[in-house]
Amino acid sequence: MSSQRFLTGITPSGTPHLGNYVGAIRPSVQASLRSDVESFYFLADYHALIKIDDPARIQRSTMEIAASWLAAGLDPERVTFYRQSDLPEIAELTWLLTCVTSKGLLNRAHAYKAAVDQNTAAREEPDANVNAGLFMYPVLMAADILMFNAHQVPVGRDQVQHIEMARDIAQRFNHLYGEHFTLPEAAIEESVATLPGLDGRKMSKSYDNHIPLFATRAQLKKLIAAIVTDSRAPGEAKQTEGSALFQIYQAFASPQETAALRQAYLDGIGWADAKQVLFEHIDREMTPMRERYTALMAAPEKMEEVLRAGADKARKLATPFTAALRRAVGLRDLRTSAAPLRAAKASKAALPAFKQYRESDGKFYFKLQEPGGRVLLQSLGFDAPKDAASVIKSLQAGAGAALALVQAHLQALPGVSQDDIDSALQQFADNA
Repeated sequence: MSSQRFLTGITPSGTPHLGNYVGAIRPSVQASLRSDVESFYFLADYHALIKIDDPARIQRSTMEIAASWLAAGLDPERVTFYRQSDLPEIAELTWLLTCVTSKGLLNRAHAYKAAVDQNTAAREEPDANVNAGLFMYPVLMAADILMFNAHQVPVGRDQVQHIEMARDIAQRFNHLYGEHFTLPEAAIEESVATLPGLDGRKMSKSYDNHIPLFATRAQLKKLIAAIVTDSRAPGEAKQTEGSALFQIYQAFASPQETAALRQAYLDGIGWADAKQVLFEHIDREMTPMRERYTALMAAPEKMEEVLRAGADKARKLATPFTAALRRAVGLRDLRTSAAPLRAAKASKAALPAFKQYRESDGKFYFKLQEPGGRVLLQSLGFDAPKDAASVIKSLQAGAGAALALVQAHLQALPGVSQDDIDSALQQFADNA
């Protein structure tokens, strides 16, 4: 794959709000315009079933989110835009990944731990009212990401753990069955990763502190007026730190506009005036999108057509990839001889292998190790796993020339000759 793959999804659990827009929809649409990015966007309706048992709500929310993405400028001709449940391969991959995922890993998932802690505090059984869907959520999310070998997944900071878990699951599968999955990375836009709501907590439908993305002009003004502020009067200097109003404005404004409001805080702007500034800024950005959204919501048949076309496009990748994964784990045509497969696996096992790992200093390392355990190459530390992976990829591409390019990242090992290293790297090139 020559381009970077960018994947994101939104769970249809309610009406989209401004937090969804600045944290997922807007950056996704912006990324879809890049010529070097292959973009995948999906409506995560399987995920909705974990916590919603109202079919009408799921259907309505699916329509609202599809309309929101399209109204925000997502072009289904440029990207792959689909509904999760239209791809049966996602459910199959979830099971394949389930069978390589340890329960201990899932025990550490934030959502599950939070549910257990809540039950414990209430003196109930730890797993009271915890369904298997909540427990298995990270595996389903991993299947969403790994099905298309996404490189970048935009998430809020509270979702980073799920990307890390997807990496762990992918590494385990690759270790057992060969290199099938790309290890994904979380992409966080620091200033808007988590948008505060009306009460200062994270904007969320569950807190009922959100601002609907396409609220009418009157509703938008009323909700912004309800944002909690402190008791400082007009003329008194105000703090931007901890101000939900300021943080929301920052997510929509340019650096220059943000600096101007920061100065206005210091100069003692009244809260009513600050809220009016925020309202006018958001309404100016939302008005044209609001009109497109209204038109789309009035034509559900058009959105259904777009989603079905997107599913067909997605399945052109998912169907053959799933078939390859089935063969890898042993779900094969019985007429296929297992001997060549065993021979290929044995041949691959005899090759030197790259091992990537993290040390206690927080840095990422790799080594090139022969089957007998002898280390041929040992890297210096990298700040990010993708940097280590990039050097490994360069080394796998060839022998001496590639080694010369990345020599600065390696440390010399006693008793290992240049010929030993070149021979090992040449094996990778010959077996690529």
